[in-house]
Amino acid sequence: MKYMLMLLGKQSDYEAMAGRPSEGNPAWSEADLKAMFDHMGALNDDLAEAGEWVDGQGLAEPRQARLVTAGADGAPVVTDGPYGETKEVLAGYWIIDVPDFARAAEIAARAHACPVPEGAPNPPVVVHPVGGASGTEM
Repeated sequence: MKYMLMLLGKQSDYEAMAGRPSEGNPAWSEADLKAMFDHMGALNDDLAEAGEWVDGQGLAEPRQARLVTAGADGAPVVTDGPYGETKEVLAGYWIIDVPDFARAAEIAARAHACPVPEGAPNPPVVVHPVGGASGTEM
């Protein structure tokens, strides 16, 4: 069964990782970044070795995202967004193929246990079934 594990974040989180702190979001040091990348790299390696990895990516900062709708003529209408300064947005994801929700939750908990600087936010990891999953497996 496939699940999408979604890491949430805000523009201010990306700013802090770049060394620009804000209220409630301290600047990350090089050691903090290394600890995060080491943690996530080990998780990715373990998922690949277990045959559970389908795909996963970290995403660019929210200020680079755009909202696209269709105009009356069907042409794309592109606007700034999704306004990551005030709302959590998708910061990264994994697609995993595991036997059940319990295993997906175990992996999500490991992702959430990623080290962050003291005082930095650590939002939850969203676990969402992919495709035709009935949801009764949770």
